[in-house]
Amino acid sequence: MEEDSKHTAETAFNPIASKAERYDKGASIRKKIPLAKHGEWNSFKNRKDPVDILIQTSVGRVESLLPIRYRRMMESPFSFYRGAAAIMAADLAHTPISGINLQLCGDCHLMNFGGFATPERKLVFDINDFDETYPGPWEWDVKRLATSFVIAGRWRKFSHKNCKEFAFNVADSYKRHMLDYSKLSALQIWYADIDLAELIELGRDKDFKEFDQKRIKKASEYTAHEKEFAKMTYFDGARARIKDDPPLIFHPTGDLEKQVAKEGEIIHNRYLESLSEEKQVLLSRYKLHDIVIKVVGVGSVGTLCGISLLMSATGEPIFLQFKEARKSVLEGNVKTKGKYSHQGERIVMGQKLMQSASDMFLGWTDDSKNKFFYIRQLRDAKVKPVLEVMKPKNMAEYAKACGWALARAHARSGDPSLISGYIGDNNEFANAISEFSVLYADQNESDYNKMLEAIKHGKLPIAAEI
Repeated sequence: MEEDSKHTAETAFNPIASKAERYDKGASIRKKIPLAKHGEWNSFKNRKDPVDILIQTSVGRVESLLPIRYRRMMESPFSFYRGAAAIMAADLAHTPISGINLQLCGDCHLMNFGGFATPERKLVFDINDFDETYPGPWEWDVKRLATSFVIAGRWRKFSHKNCKEFAFNVADSYKRHMLDYSKLSALQIWYADIDLAELIELGRDKDFKEFDQKRIKKASEYTAHEKEFAKMTYFDGARARIKDDPPLIFHPTGDLEKQVAKEGEIIHNRYLESLSEEKQVLLSRYKLHDIVIKVVGVGSVGTLCGISLLMSATGEPIFLQFKEARKSVLEGNVKTKGKYSHQGERIVMGQKLMQSASDMFLGWTDDSKNKFFYIRQLRDAKVKPVLEVMKPKNMAEYAKACGWALARAHARSGDPSLISGYIGDNNEFANAISEFSVLYADQNESDYNKMLEAIKHGKLPIAAEI
């Protein structure tokens, strides 16, 4: 990395400068750190062994769940990539940066986007995972997102041309929409969202459009708590209990059972304190009935995650999901410092800053052993991308949608005029990002193979197929 790019840090937003002045300032940064620099990737001297990083990030997780984590990561280079945010964060710290910082998603890959219902019951498209959110260089999110499309495209056996096009679409859409947001007021940006139904209408594939429209209709009709209750619970006397579905949903045993039983009430009460008063009043109508462990995602496997079931006196349920909040993988790899020592608060506040609308029950908590958590509804009309049915043209359109959503999120916490000035109005940035994405996809594949070797030699334990 060039010395000046390593240590330069621009103010995120200068409220007394005009849009034109901020745009020009961005253009001047481009002269110091050319856009072509973002196309570079070379493994560097003393690069940490990726397997060692995986082992390091497993410290403090529930040991019995680690074999599930590694089993899921070995499914494909794409699955590996989803669980290897820490590896890429360490690598990105050795790439040229513009010095323009804002709030990052931190684990910006294509499966962390999707549709969900706002508190007003509107379905929007947005980023939906903020476990790694942290302030840092805006281009890191773009690079991780674009690279995920190349890796996913290879997994689907799409052509090299297609995969490179996906990455280009991410960056180009980001550029175009960031320029649009740069022309709006700060308040207009804050009000902006991406209507999921309108987004799907933009699609050119009739069959895929119909597929998504059916999913939207189902999601909008979905009263999550009542339907999940019928499938997931049973009554033990007057107490509602969640059914075990091992190894992915289970009531803990042994030391973990004691920990959950002892800490469950503490965690719940501290969580309530993080909510606004009207949400506290709402949840005071419900009583905690049961808590189970739930294995989620790829990168989160092994962290303490689960479901709590709350019931009203008249039998209406609410399912809340709690997730352990650990230090962001970006911390220690960026020059910026976060505001929050409570990791759950870091995630919640980062999410509220970046999302157009957040879950009404989003809050944070901790236990008596200083383990941090954040809490949200288990499901609320969520519409996830289904990569298995996507054709190249669908993937290309999805790449544009994700680039758009990322631009909207970054425009809230950063300076869209400054970023737009830096990117400029031609294809140079998008070309550079697509070059980087192909090169880093190769790196990811090499790291994936190293993990497979480590599994083969017993260095990483794996569970039986699940």
